[in-house]
Amino acid sequence: MKKIFYVLTKMFFFICLKVYNRFKVIDIAKIPHKGRVIVVANHCSNLDPIAVGVAFPGRLSYLAKAELFKNPILSFFMKAIGAIPVSKESNQSAGAALKAFLDILESGSSVLLFPEGARSFDGKLQPLEGGAALIAMKSKVPVLPVYISGTHEAMPRGASKIRPVKISVIFGDAIDPEDLSDGFSSKESRKLIIHKIEESLLSLESEYGKKPDSD
Repeated sequence: MKKIFYVLTKMFFFICLKVYNRFKVIDIAKIPHKGRVIVVANHCSNLDPIAVGVAFPGRLSYLAKAELFKNPILSFFMKAIGAIPVSKESNQSAGAALKAFLDILESGSSVLLFPEGARSFDGKLQPLEGGAALIAMKSKVPVLPVYISGTHEAMPRGASKIRPVKISVIFGDAIDPEDLSDGFSSKESRKLIIHKIEESLLSLESEYGKKPDSD
């Protein structure tokens, strides 16, 4: 039953985004064909989890603030697209978040992370935190960089309405953490993985981060 709700919810959001925001998915073939992945994306809007969840062909799980689940209707849709509520205290605990993500991966699901830690105010990529690299190293699961274009213009921080701006989700090349661990210390490997993620997202931002309505 949960799987049916998930599929139907994805279809609903896909239609809404396609009609209202001319939604487009680019380079979907770059997603590894087998196994779980750690999807890491830029973050500047509450629309981001929905956009990535709709674009990704499999099931994605991500952590969200418990306050967002107070509205029963919103809570229903958020849980249907893979959101897992966490308290403010748990969200502030790096250890608790790490365990939660590792448990999700262990269960066989892919996860979605926003390594900037918070939504960008100007739509540009902010410095990345190291949690995604640590999760990748501990789980040995590939990291899949994803760039989201248009959500900042459609619904920036503080906005309560969605504008009909074109939204695109662009997949980058997967990063295998095991390729960056041989011959390096744990600290060096984490830095290398974060650097690779940042490099990929900045490259995608440079190519696709232009004004969404200018093409």
